[in-house]
Amino acid sequence: MEISGVLSAIVIGIVVGVLGRLALPGRQRIGILATILVGVAAALLGSAVAAGFDVADTKGVDWVEWVIQIGLAALGIALLDRGSVSRRRVRR
Repeated sequence: MEISGVLSAIVIGIVVGVLGRLALPGRQRIGILATILVGVAAALLGSAVAAGFDVADTKGVDWVEWVIQIGLAALGIALLDRGSVSRRRVRR
């Protein structure tokens, strides 16, 4: 993977991660770095899932792929947020 591919994955991960956070109600207690990492992972996994369902070959914007990626990011952020809440309760 070239440097441009890595940079575009990070940028797309930021966008997907932020949109995933916006899709969830309330406040999420995870950091921006975790949001970016979840977004990058969701973008890569969402692209693979969309390609598996053969919905990623459109000439315009791949809306189905975006929805899958944002949904996966929201799921990942929700799971991380729940994990951080339970860890805080144990420490108290």
